[in-house]
Amino acid sequence: MEVASSYNGEVDGRNGDSGSMSRLKVLLAEPDNQVCADCGSPDPKWASTNIGVFICIRCSGVHRSLGVHVSKVLSLTLDDWTDAQVDAMVDVGGNASANAIYEAFIAKDIQKPGPEASFEERSNFIRQKYELQEFVKPSLRIVSSSSLSLGSLLQQNSSSNSLDHDMEQKSIGKMSHASRLSGIGHALRKSWRRRESDTKETKKNLSALGMVEFVGLLKIKVVKGTNLAVRDMISSDPYVILTIGHQTVKTRVIKSNLNPIWNEELMLSVPNPMPPLKVQVFDKDTFSSDDSMGEAEVDIQPLVSAAKAYINAGVYGTMQIGKWLATSDNALASDSIIKLVDGQVKQDVTLKLQNVECGILDLELECVPLIQ
Repeated sequence: MEVASSYNGEVDGRNGDSGSMSRLKVLLAEPDNQVCADCGSPDPKWASTNIGVFICIRCSGVHRSLGVHVSKVLSLTLDDWTDAQVDAMVDVGGNASANAIYEAFIAKDIQKPGPEASFEERSNFIRQKYELQEFVKPSLRIVSSSSLSLGSLLQQNSSSNSLDHDMEQKSIGKMSHASRLSGIGHALRKSWRRRESDTKETKKNLSALGMVEFVGLLKIKVVKGTNLAVRDMISSDPYVILTIGHQTVKTRVIKSNLNPIWNEELMLSVPNPMPPLKVQVFDKDTFSSDDSMGEAEVDIQPLVSAAKAYINAGVYGTMQIGKWLATSDNALASDSIIKLVDGQVKQDVTLKLQNVECGILDLELECVPLIQ
């Protein structure tokens, strides 16, 4: 399982503090963490920081579809890591410790997917495992109230031999069993702390989403806005919402600025069939609904196709491989160049916001396709 990067079994030391990344590298080197926690694919390059597991790129697409309230996915090579995110991974102890909780009670008729599993098999298992908590010990499931934390249940059960001997053996490592459980409880509280109504709403959204296959990951850097529309007295408080299909992410709000600079990186999975990237800019209001400051759509098909074609090209330096022309039929403010930069396929996009009196938005896109 490969992605277009310089990863060679190593955590990229340019991300985050070198001391923290060294600890993450040590954790990744443990045998159980050298395969995907969900399907067993070798050499995982992604991680769920709030669950505490290392996963492959195919499983990472399913994790992203669950929403960040269930699983927050980061790349070991493409994303910047904070010390807190590394601490969360280390506290859990990796795949074996997390799976000792999440896979403790798998029924005999449930088969864990393998590296060659179909998307449907992979998606069903991951949703059962993390979203529905079907393999967690019943007394540890959180389904009714945010006040009922898994940490408190772990503490109660710890005093009365709440975990089986096999689970204890999986969790024992360099850290003590008690501190490992504390770390797992901390991660699972982040993942599962929500009310029953939230769970029902999630299931409703999953039903609407259906079984969607993902073909890649789109990394979007929201760079800046220029001459945005005034929505308050003399200025605006803009933020950007990005949507692909049923997935939505947004930037932070920048107060009182018509020329905001975000330089904020976000990521979405690319589904098949492939809808456009929808971009919306809003003005944040405190006492009323947020006001629209324009919108646009970006056709990501050329970028994704180029990424698939050049993923193993072995070309370094910068090379233009395509161009999306600005016309009256699209929202481009200028021609958009697709280029190969040290093996990575990127596209700079300058958008003229639509359905608004003025405004320009600059984005930088990068596509990481899934590889068979």
